[in-house]
Amino acid sequence: MKNGYRYKPTYKIAAVIFQFILIFLWQIAVDRGGIPKYILPSPKDIVVTFFRILPQLKPHIYITLEEAMIGFLISIVFSIVIALLMDNIKIIKACIYPILVISQTIPTIALAPIFIIWFGFGILPKVITVVLVCFFPIVISLVDGLDSADKDMLNLMDIMKASKIQKFIYVKFPSCLGSFFSGLRIAATYSIMGAIIGEWLGGEKGLGIFMVRAKNAYALDQIFAAIIVVIVLSMSLFLFMYVLQYIFMPWQRKDKENINN
Repeated sequence: MKNGYRYKPTYKIAAVIFQFILIFLWQIAVDRGGIPKYILPSPKDIVVTFFRILPQLKPHIYITLEEAMIGFLISIVFSIVIALLMDNIKIIKACIYPILVISQTIPTIALAPIFIIWFGFGILPKVITVVLVCFFPIVISLVDGLDSADKDMLNLMDIMKASKIQKFIYVKFPSCLGSFFSGLRIAATYSIMGAIIGEWLGGEKGLGIFMVRAKNAYALDQIFAAIIVVIVLSMSLFLFMYVLQYIFMPWQRKDKENINN
């Protein structure tokens, strides 16, 4: 297995170099290709604009992050409750699972205006949009993780007259953590996007509001600067989920160390 990991650092270096090559080609295309900067700003212009408008962006960043975090946390709690009900009561799973799938066929951008009409232009419709976006990947990954618990271990627990709580603590909970964190990583990146979608349709502050105003002013460099912020926030949350997984799944760390050795 060591040979499988030998080239991993090389792959990472190659990926970084490739990204820099793309950015360099983008800069050259704008500078020498005759592309107007109001059509496509160069990476240099975007970076300069980003630092210039950063003080202006900060209050919008705080609002979007607040909406995303509140919605993300609510979706986690809601997903855990629904997943446990679906795992323990099969008729609930049979009734709810199709509704969950159907709910994902409805474009979020179509539901957001309805939430604005129902709940106004405050933080609530944005939070609901985030919950709607984040809920599905968490609950589905958690349900699949609970279903993937070792059947032999569960049979052994039945022989030992273990309760449902004991089976959950000692068998199902450890087995579903990997899937749970996979869903959390996906939902974490969606949370920022969900908040911005809600902001596009109305509000006073937020990155979505800032981007709409920049679009109306044809300030594409400011839009790209805001996109950089969205990427940084989303990737930070994504990596934070990896850190939590590293902390709460020590057995997975040991397995990787054994493979590397």
